[in-house]
Amino acid sequence: MLEVRSEEKEKIRRVIKAFSRAIEIAEKIKECSKEYDGFVKGLSGEFVEPGASGSLTRGKIEILPTGRNFFAIDPTAIPTKAAWKIGVETAEKLIEHYKIKHGRYPESIGEWLWSIDAYKADGEQIAQILHFLGVKPVWEFGKVKGLEVIPLEELKRPRIDVVIRISGIVRDTLPNYIYMIDEAVTKVAMLDEPTDMNYVRKHYLEHVSKLSELGVDKELVLCRVFCSPPGTYGSGVNYAVEASAWQSDEDLAKTWVQWSGYAYTRKHFGKQAVESLILNLKSVDVITRNHISDEHDIFNCCCYFSYHGGFYNTVKSLGKNPEIVVVDTKDVSATSVREMKDEIERIVRAKLLNPAWIEGMKKHGYRGANEFSKKILHLYGWSATTKLVEKWVFDEIANTYVLDEEMKRWFEENNVYALEEIARRLVEAAERGLWHADEELLEKLREVYGEIEGILEESISGEVQGGAIEIYSMDDVENWGEKASMVVEAWEKLKE
Repeated sequence: MLEVRSEEKEKIRRVIKAFSRAIEIAEKIKECSKEYDGFVKGLSGEFVEPGASGSLTRGKIEILPTGRNFFAIDPTAIPTKAAWKIGVETAEKLIEHYKIKHGRYPESIGEWLWSIDAYKADGEQIAQILHFLGVKPVWEFGKVKGLEVIPLEELKRPRIDVVIRISGIVRDTLPNYIYMIDEAVTKVAMLDEPTDMNYVRKHYLEHVSKLSELGVDKELVLCRVFCSPPGTYGSGVNYAVEASAWQSDEDLAKTWVQWSGYAYTRKHFGKQAVESLILNLKSVDVITRNHISDEHDIFNCCCYFSYHGGFYNTVKSLGKNPEIVVVDTKDVSATSVREMKDEIERIVRAKLLNPAWIEGMKKHGYRGANEFSKKILHLYGWSATTKLVEKWVFDEIANTYVLDEEMKRWFEENNVYALEEIARRLVEAAERGLWHADEELLEKLREVYGEIEGILEESISGEVQGGAIEIYSMDDVENWGEKASMVVEAWEKLKE
């Protein structure tokens, strides 16, 4: 009887705690009326109270009330203990996903890591990376004070190696990410453990031997964080794709390596390390990125296919057959691993082929047409880098945006340049073999494209690109070829 009463008391205590928290949040929301005061004070040059920033949808109640002079984050507090739990959970789910499909552990995981991980997710992906390595943060008063190796007996699996392509913003604003990963990799590689239980050490020993054979500096053999040179941004693949400046998958792969082949460690900040990057890429079994919110999607920006798709294409061009996935953490109570093909088709259905979304965009006229064009260009970019866009997707895009008479008239009235871009990319996809279009549909598409060219020739002066897609590569551009020569040489030496 006493036990039952005790359980009831605990339930009552939890309910009271939840209601107290709800009341606290409600009061903070009411206080958001201070936003007007904060705005006026800012314009008047007066003091505006500081406050935290972040994503309310991820439980960051401390950002309320709004109207304060917000600061981004405290880098020394990342990953938080809550983010660590998500990182551990998603790391294990990704390992299990791979094991079910391939019957073994992945030896190395490629991560595209961008700054939103810190600014909106409190370090869930950096936590995931550390857990792959079998290392955990040590916190003191909410701050990360160091790293601790997790014993194999506790880890109950091999230590998985990582290769991380960070964004330029991570490099510039979150150097602690670089230092943390470098420290973790070094600790793990130096452990006296069997190589079949420590893939970091296994690859370290292999790479030292290989770099010695090549007569290359072995100082960066433990580097696992790569980016573009200091002061630069991007991975280059988007420029090549959008300019039709590639002829083969290897062209895009070499571009990605050229822009990514700079090492970042506690000692070096952007030292060229093309050989080290290529050696690390040859071990990668999975390429992943965390998806923390549907506020953005993989067609929103060229960076998605350029970094993530470019990463996958590069590993594949080196002779591997890796997986490419997203780790979905937008609902932290139901995290999941999703294959990229499914993610592409999820967004295609939710937006590009969704009549409600299309009508919503059409209300914005010229800008809405530009949004259609941009997303379809990025869809094409995913096809160029991954070959995961199915025929039916291109078929439906062509029928919905170019061959539909009502839609065609709308484009002609609002933004014919967007229609030209969409039609031209579809023709290019067919000519490159990315889309095996039915001949009848392709003929209709070319007819419409001819009509669009006529409209453009009448409405603008100067040259119009025309239906023939001019394709070239780094071999055709003298300056580009010269700058990429070191990458090409290393690629040929190290590719099997």
